[in-house]
Amino acid sequence: MNILLNRQSSEPVYLQIYNYLSRLIHSGKLQAGQKLPSIRGLSQNTQVNKLTVIEAYGLLEAEGLIHARPGSGYFVNHTTTSGFKLHSTFAPAQEVIISEKGGSFIEQYTASLQAQHYPDVIDFSSGFPRNFGLDHLQKIAKRAMTKSIDGLFRYDFPQGQLVLRQLIAQILVQQGLEVSPEEIIITNGSEQALSLTMQYYIQPGDWVIVETPTYHGALGILENLGAKVIGIPMTAEGMNLELLEIYLKSHRPKLIYTISTLHNPTGITTSQTHRQNLLALAQQYECRILEDNAYEGLNFEPVPAPIKALDINDLVIYISTFSKTLMPGLRVGYMVVTGEHNRHLIKQKTLHDMHVSTVSQAIVSEFLASGHYRRHLNRLRTSNLQSRNSMLQALELYFPESITWTIPKGGLFLWTHLPDYLPIQEICREALSYNILVANGAAFFPGGGYSAMRLNFCQTPENIEQGIEVLGRLLKKYLVSKLNIKTNEQKFKLVAC
Repeated sequence: MNILLNRQSSEPVYLQIYNYLSRLIHSGKLQAGQKLPSIRGLSQNTQVNKLTVIEAYGLLEAEGLIHARPGSGYFVNHTTTSGFKLHSTFAPAQEVIISEKGGSFIEQYTASLQAQHYPDVIDFSSGFPRNFGLDHLQKIAKRAMTKSIDGLFRYDFPQGQLVLRQLIAQILVQQGLEVSPEEIIITNGSEQALSLTMQYYIQPGDWVIVETPTYHGALGILENLGAKVIGIPMTAEGMNLELLEIYLKSHRPKLIYTISTLHNPTGITTSQTHRQNLLALAQQYECRILEDNAYEGLNFEPVPAPIKALDINDLVIYISTFSKTLMPGLRVGYMVVTGEHNRHLIKQKTLHDMHVSTVSQAIVSEFLASGHYRRHLNRLRTSNLQSRNSMLQALELYFPESITWTIPKGGLFLWTHLPDYLPIQEICREALSYNILVANGAAFFPGGGYSAMRLNFCQTPENIEQGIEVLGRLLKKYLVSKLNIKTNEQKFKLVAC
């Protein structure tokens, strides 16, 4: 099999192989039951590492296009239809929200932490990845400790260890963002990076633009700072840029907070054109952008380079973390800050907590340098894709037709939109009585008040099936109840007439 690979392309080689084979399967050129080349054979034929072929085959297997037979190899499946729709029906009302109140982040975060101690609870509310594929952690941690033993007993630079910053710079180049290690600041997770940036740019009473819905942790920080929030509604393509320009012109905000890749909570990834237009508006109205891509790297297919990659005027600060891709407990995130603001934020970081744990930094560095991180990320994406597909199938099977949801192309979440008349708080409370914990979507809007749910799909197929079946039954019950109330109200009006 001859696969022409473009070694100069920004698209990873494994995705080029995946896309080529996927097209052959969908077109029928590779027929059901046909055997694919062996991993070793395709590796030699394409002159790539065997791990690259394994990554490509893993994605094809996760999508249900091929299957492995122990001792025999990989074969094309007899059915290549997914069994569920891959077209998002996400079309929220385009209403701007102006509020000084944040979401209920602390309550939801605490509930997810408590749920970890109750194995019978199915936690769809969590912002954490599933504990997956860290079998080598003990060996990697031991190796990291041995290499860094001298540095563990000393204070370190507030911007982080140079080795780690160099390795992160290499990752960012692969994502289309070319920066120097000196422009990277290591933080205690992305949450600290958000807090440092917002504290640096925002004063009480300043206007800040956010997407609605958006990450409720960011809303909590803005509320704590006394900022005034303008919530610009999301469309299926991202933030409504027409409405954004109106409020950039009228309110002159200090900051735009955006999640361009695998948006939390909707899972939406914006296009290259959307990113260019957003940056152009920010430049026109001299407004800074805080780009929070905590889920970068968990994409199922190629994504555009970050907005920061287009930034030539130092308007954008880029944030990401290893909490969502490696291990939340390590608390290692980072921010890319170019231009004069870099030294000011390093100073602020120093006053905040001196530096991130040298132990955590050493472990992450060893994961990156050894190649284990790349392999772990591929396994995680494959697992997440299978889980997402399981949830999509369960939603179609159990949820009423009036409920719509997004089709995320990576990350951990999908977003379900409910009719506004459904009492989301009551539904969440009753779901918990069945040991199903969901994130009330109202928390992701400034001021709350919207009927929606964020669902973490990184669960076992059994938990997804059980949990979605319960939620679907509850939603149908409340829909029937509201329908009966409306019918009785109409009858009463007729009698009154």
